[in-house]
Amino acid sequence: MVKAVTGFGRSGLYDWFIQRVSAVVLVAYTLFIVGFIFLSKDFGYASWSALFEQRWVRVFSLVALISTIVHAWIGLWSVITDYLTNRMMGGKATILRIVVEVLLGAVAVFYAVWGIEILWGV
Repeated sequence: MVKAVTGFGRSGLYDWFIQRVSAVVLVAYTLFIVGFIFLSKDFGYASWSALFEQRWVRVFSLVALISTIVHAWIGLWSVITDYLTNRMMGGKATILRIVVEVLLGAVAVFYAVWGIEILWGV
């Protein structure tokens, strides 16, 4: 039995699906922000602040942040496991791969906490 190591999906197909859903969320969020910037008559700090005072915008931003982290993790995990292999790098590849995954995981957690603090902090 094959076990998924990304932690997000049960299989490669499920990871692929999660990455596609996160991409759709990111496209929707990007279109929303770009549309707000270009369609706002008086774009400035006041309108930007008023936009992010609304709970649904904060939730949408949080979903976009989580989608970015999940999308990046699955993509980077795929690249890391493709290129940091014993065949390509020798016996130290497993240790290097684990170190890189831990560092990327720490960066993902840092950005998640920082983003939540920005969105929901006072």
